[in-house]
Amino acid sequence: MKNNRTFIIAELSANHNNDLDLALRTVKAAAESGADAIKVQTYTADSLAIDVDNEFFGPKKEGLWKGIRPYDLYTEASLPYDWHKPIQKAAKEHGLIFFSSPFDLEGVDFLETLNVPLYKIASFEITDIPLIEYTASKGKPMIISTGVASEEDINLAVETCRMAGNYDITLLKCTSQYPAKIEDANLSTITDMQQRFNVKIGLSDHTMGDIVPTTAVALGAVVIEKHFILNRNLDGPDSSFSMEPKEFKEMVDKVRLVEASLGEVSYKITEKDIYKRRSLFAVKDIKKGEVFTKENVRSVRPGVGLHTKFYKTLLGERSNREYRKGDPLKKN
Repeated sequence: MKNNRTFIIAELSANHNNDLDLALRTVKAAAESGADAIKVQTYTADSLAIDVDNEFFGPKKEGLWKGIRPYDLYTEASLPYDWHKPIQKAAKEHGLIFFSSPFDLEGVDFLETLNVPLYKIASFEITDIPLIEYTASKGKPMIISTGVASEEDINLAVETCRMAGNYDITLLKCTSQYPAKIEDANLSTITDMQQRFNVKIGLSDHTMGDIVPTTAVALGAVVIEKHFILNRNLDGPDSSFSMEPKEFKEMVDKVRLVEASLGEVSYKITEKDIYKRRSLFAVKDIKKGEVFTKENVRSVRPGVGLHTKFYKTLLGERSNREYRKGDPLKKN
């Protein structure tokens, strides 16, 4: 995360549509849309499923990928290993950080050859403790999505990282629906996660639009991840819940405005602020020795006179000097 700004990730995911040129153009568009990083996913179909047709691995019965076998879906969606390097090169040329979500130990080993600067553990892999342990052992920042995790799952994942000697952990609040409904975002969980797990918190978002990510930043999210596509009409496994460049740019601009509005913790007042406050003034001429009363003293603007907290104790006392109507009362 640079300059304490929200770290904004454009997730390529399956939006390469098995076309390297499309993937490279998507990297360029992500950079132009204000992303800080481009993230890919490193796996083969064998990393995630078994090539059989039974009740567990047969065609999905509902959801976005209804009728498709997991093995076939992952075969279509996976990014070829030999595309990683040219995409990484393009990311560097466009000023983006390149990193990935590995889905098996072989993927971690491969990404280490590319010297990626950080790792992401996807929501569905949060219970793969050997994967988390091995990835964390590389000593690089860990981002972990929590879309299908219980509190116990999250605790175990965080402790696994720490046991591996890795304390640079960011948890992402995530709703694993595709696309997700705004009413299921439950962003109040962000502040709870900050207190409960004592790590940095971000958001992996699958809702349409930018209201959820900008709200998350206002609640303290330091990372925003969104699926990115050149055009949703390109179709593909993730197209329906991915953000187009114009939308992504609008989100980034709003996030930066939210950051600017958050500013810093401050209770300072300026010289101009003092003139906007109230203080005690003489509203009639007051002679030396004359008693202060409700008739000759009042609280008005500006705040250059005696503080109003002295009003009640002042009444009934005698003035030790002369005041003209409109003079601010002085302490001495």
